[in-house]
Amino acid sequence: MREIVILIPETEPEQNVEIEVRINGRSKTIQYRVELMNWEGSEPSARDKFNILKHRIDSYDKDWELVEIGIPEPDKIPLVFKKKITA
Repeated sequence: MREIVILIPETEPEQNVEIEVRINGRSKTIQYRVELMNWEGSEPSARDKFNILKHRIDSYDKDWELVEIGIPEPDKIPLVFKKKITA
């Protein structure tokens, strides 16, 4: 098993969440970031939303990887990124 679901309290957008885990006595800190992406323009089409989302993910800081796309709202969509762990 590589993943465990952990419920965290609500956070403000654009904030980092750090979770410390112990695996076989070794401690690791994992960082997550929640970003709220606003749709550009008024009522973009589904295709426009896809293109906006793809561009935002492709151009995001390469030290972070996308782990979840949240449920879209009429004017925005939440994205969750995880900081890549470097050895």
